[in-house]
Amino acid sequence: MYDPRPTKYPMPVQDPEERRRNFGEVALGYDRETAVREASRCLHCKAHPCMEGCPVSVRIPDFIAKIAAGDFEGAYEVISESSSLPAVCGRVCPQEKQCEKFCVRGGRGEPVGIGRLERFAADFHLAQETEGELPAPNGHRVAVVGSGPAGLACAGELARRGYEVTVFEALHEAGGVLIYGIPEFRLPKEIVRREIGRLLALGVKIETDSVIGRLYTVEELKTELGFEAVFLGTGAGLPRFMGIRGENANGVFSANEYLTRANLMKAYEEDSETPIYRGRQVAVVGGGNVAMDAARTARRLGAEVTIVYRRGMEELPARREEAEHAKEEGIAFRLLANPVEILTDGENNAVGLKCVEMELGQPDASGRRRPIAKEGSEFTIAADCVIMALGTSPNPLVKMTTEGLATRAHGEIAADGEGRTSLEGVFAGGDAVSGSATVILAMGAGKRAAESIDRYLKGA
Repeated sequence: MYDPRPTKYPMPVQDPEERRRNFGEVALGYDRETAVREASRCLHCKAHPCMEGCPVSVRIPDFIAKIAAGDFEGAYEVISESSSLPAVCGRVCPQEKQCEKFCVRGGRGEPVGIGRLERFAADFHLAQETEGELPAPNGHRVAVVGSGPAGLACAGELARRGYEVTVFEALHEAGGVLIYGIPEFRLPKEIVRREIGRLLALGVKIETDSVIGRLYTVEELKTELGFEAVFLGTGAGLPRFMGIRGENANGVFSANEYLTRANLMKAYEEDSETPIYRGRQVAVVGGGNVAMDAARTARRLGAEVTIVYRRGMEELPARREEAEHAKEEGIAFRLLANPVEILTDGENNAVGLKCVEMELGQPDASGRRRPIAKEGSEFTIAADCVIMALGTSPNPLVKMTTEGLATRAHGEIAADGEGRTSLEGVFAGGDAVSGSATVILAMGAGKRAAESIDRYLKGA
């Protein structure tokens, strides 16, 4: 039965006063009744415009129809035909800029909560402890370097097609940015582990503590270990800094280091052996999802937190939901401001952030209005901890140890739209190619590369 409600059914969440003191998941998920009601808001348009915005081409109207009919496992089966990580995507994908952006219901109200419904279907399936069948092997072997979203999507797609896939992960736990980058309160690690468990059940092998470029070169994966194709999904884990005075002070961190300590190493737990700097007044520089994650983590560690961003709220690249949650948790936003120096005491400890006010000029190459500093507008923010969340670049190790691998100006691996690189049988995708982007875009690249590898090994 069609539900004419103009707005989404609300997502239950932890109370802001409670959640800023814990690392439990903020969004609590729909129950069965709410999921059926939200799914019943779908118009089931013949043109399926929502699918235009999905990088992995999930059959969105079909899975929503299954939920509306109460067939939750059927909904999951539809999603999993296209996506290797539905419980992850339902939580962290920017649906408002992708599938939901094209939803017809959004013309006169709010779009259907596609991401919330995807999460519901995936969580329902994960709770059932169901076991699938191993695909019939096709006799081909593929190596995947990196177990982040791109690598896992590539591995999952290939495994479903019968390939013997081995994933090589540099860290001691698989998951890439899903494990080390995104906080527990936004993406519980148990969800990631269970999603990876689904891939293991398909026959995917994962070797952790395996740094490609040191343990084996890309060429050795083929010549010594006998893999017929290699996919490079090494991500973009090299942090960027501003190059301003005082950036080497004690108490200054990249968001990558700060979040890795908190997420992968569980430094927020009282009995953790991993130290983390618990600043009293923390300034986070940047406006993306990583900046929100770092700021909300610092808040949970007891700090007063200010986000410093050089544009306005309308230009903020972070998901609106994440920015709203940050505000609810008491995080301040100092917009149209840009740091010019990190102030220190006599022992090189950070004590403040000197900034200038900005105004927006004409649009730059990204299409956003370019920020311009105002003369004589300097001001200072007190901060004993500064976290730089300015984006990342690909780690240079693979390109340094792989002869003939073409790269671009900022170190990204050069690959075409199907993931083919300059080397025979070597493919790449995700942040290693595009630079820092979203989970779902990396997954889309991994899936396309898997399809390209399949054609390559079948001689197409």
